[in-house]
Amino acid sequence: MTTKIVARWVVLDIEGTLTATSQVHVVLYDYARPRLGPWIDAHPDEPAIAAAKELGGLPADASTADVVAVLHRWMDEDRKAAPLKTLQGLIWQRGYADGDLTTEFFPDVAPALRAWHESGLRLAVFSSGSVAGQVASFSRTTDGDVTALFERHFDTVNAGPKREAPSYRSIATALGAEPGDIVFFSDVPAELDAAAEDGWQTGGLARAGEPFEHAGFGAHPRLRSFADVEVVAK
Repeated sequence: MTTKIVARWVVLDIEGTLTATSQVHVVLYDYARPRLGPWIDAHPDEPAIAAAKELGGLPADASTADVVAVLHRWMDEDRKAAPLKTLQGLIWQRGYADGDLTTEFFPDVAPALRAWHESGLRLAVFSSGSVAGQVASFSRTTDGDVTALFERHFDTVNAGPKREAPSYRSIATALGAEPGDIVFFSDVPAELDAAAEDGWQTGGLARAGEPFEHAGFGAHPRLRSFADVEVVAK
């Protein structure tokens, strides 16, 4: 049965929702990992480097090797550390621009995005990946450049943690929208809980082969793909 949702804004998670988790944890992480050291050496004044040292408990004069060791540990832990996300995003931005990287969406994603946009719905992203990384990843996909479909981008730096309700309040305010006029799609139940706490509508993606395929979504509509939902512009 198709779930029907009436909204003004569609806000989307990326990993596990628009792309396979392996797109980030394998493709993008493996691309960034060996490039962190050379990138830090080439951009010593990047504020995220100093932020990484501080958050990692390193002295200001810590070596590149020491900083990279901390960043690699955070990657292994899948820690949503802002300095790491910023540095990864800058490296991925160059990778997409150089043609080294291409984002692969799930087959149902691009048709849904374009249909929503054409119907008058407004699209935004809320991902733990940096805004720079988000924009770069949408600039080169297997379905072309889709950056023009999205009006706003949010990450844990400009919005806050994804599992806390105040972050969704901040986004609603930035969008100039009532919470009930926004629908958020994610594969992570805790993120959907936080959005619903602020009054957002929600949809949980339980995609085959993904980490949250068999998760309990509670009151959130459970969707195998965007083919299971009809979003109508209010």
